[in-house]
Amino acid sequence: MTNTSNRIIFFGTEDFSLTALAGLIEAGYNIVAVVTKPDSKQGRGHHVTAPPVKILAEKHNIPVWQPTKLKDITDDIKALQPVTGVLVSYGKIIPQSTIDLFTPGIINVHPSLLSKYRGPSPIESAILHGDDKTGVTIMQLTAEMDAGPLYTAKEFLLSGIETQPDLYHNLAIIGTNLLLEALPRILAGDLQPTPQDDSQASYCHLLTKADGHLNPQELIAAEAERRVRAYLRFPRARIKILDKDIIITKAHISSDQKTPLDVAFSDGSYLSIDELIASSGKTMSAEAFLKGYVK
Repeated sequence: MTNTSNRIIFFGTEDFSLTALAGLIEAGYNIVAVVTKPDSKQGRGHHVTAPPVKILAEKHNIPVWQPTKLKDITDDIKALQPVTGVLVSYGKIIPQSTIDLFTPGIINVHPSLLSKYRGPSPIESAILHGDDKTGVTIMQLTAEMDAGPLYTAKEFLLSGIETQPDLYHNLAIIGTNLLLEALPRILAGDLQPTPQDDSQASYCHLLTKADGHLNPQELIAAEAERRVRAYLRFPRARIKILDKDIIITKAHISSDQKTPLDVAFSDGSYLSIDELIASSGKTMSAEAFLKGYVK
């Protein structure tokens, strides 16, 4: 299958972007450039690391642009017109002056059922609020964050045990399939977007390391358990126990306390820690931790 009649510039940076870019390449779309963030220092060793989409693009000999300011690639975009934009988890606000360079604009894959959870952490927000469903929306990008008109959406039912990495993985696949289903109709002009209901909009914020701190006086146990699942990859749920700072990776709610790793929260229920990362950086079971720290 080939789809070479429409030139596409792909915007993406995060792991969530990788599935969509791979899907477009496999479907034969003419990806003429990939725009991603500059390489950054990551991990304890602060090694300079390329975004995953850059590595994939270079493997397929697709030009990669990593501007610090989008205006720096304006002339490059103009040289490729007419061109369509596809954006999946790029991580920067796109100014209207850049959006206007594309036909029919920039198509955005957003992992929530808009107008709910506009903003940078919709996947985590669905877990945090105990929602029974979430989904993916294909929308037309505007300069105002996640406020553009909607092409189509697909729901995904939640079981209440999802973790952040699990939901990222599932929604990345759903979003890619939905994009590949909708894109031919969008490019042909057969699928037109409809405005969002702004009165129903809700917003989520950019997560920081401070969000991972669990305060038993401020949270009920169910909220703490959801934070463990929602923050599993970042910022990670953290608490001090037995004078040790730990990261909680698995936990459940209980009605009584059997060990020091059953932590009482404001509603009188307990967060029972099943697995954790100790201050040494080692992941271990609750039992192994207690053997090492409780005499």
